[in-house]
Amino acid sequence: MLLSDTHRGVKIILASQSKARYAMLKNAGVNFKVIRPVVDEMAMVHELMRASGKEKITPEKIALDLAKKKALAVARKNPDALVIGSDQILVLEGKMMSKARSKEEAKEKLRHLRGKTHRLISAVAVAKAGTVFWDHEEEASLTMHDFNDEFLESYCTRAGDALTKAVGAYAIEGAGAWLFSDIQGDHFTILGMPLRPLLAYLHEYHAVKP
Repeated sequence: MLLSDTHRGVKIILASQSKARYAMLKNAGVNFKVIRPVVDEMAMVHELMRASGKEKITPEKIALDLAKKKALAVARKNPDALVIGSDQILVLEGKMMSKARSKEEAKEKLRHLRGKTHRLISAVAVAKAGTVFWDHEEEASLTMHDFNDEFLESYCTRAGDALTKAVGAYAIEGAGAWLFSDIQGDHFTILGMPLRPLLAYLHEYHAVKP
């Protein structure tokens, strides 16, 4: 289905079905295969919150922990491979928002986001067997136009799967670009994975090259 998973002797697996993350690695020249991590993200978030007790857990820590758990879920079953796990969290006015489960729910989310600035926190982790060897997180700040409902309907007609596949109900590399008045942050982070730090790690510690 995908590229050879051996990169000059290093077997690499992407533990994600995200089209954007797949495209990032493929376009960067990394050879890998995809294995979807079998995890319940909402259950993991609730577990992390319970484990934190009275101590407030930050969105950054949740994103990192989810990225690690996804990498480990696949790495334990593929102990000879380097496994990349990643996660992205959207934060608006201090509250985390999850993916919409329907088109109508996505519309409501976009109504709530319009005219405001939200944060996207993207995390990535690399594991082998039962150990996480590296992780990193970055964030971007995005401000939406205060668009009207007619514009929203037009966007939703064009957006397709992004409405329920992306945490913000948009794909910035597609029709979602129309939504924003200002964007601050790394493009790859917005797409869902801090690519440049990941490539630097793979090159420095595992001799992975283009």
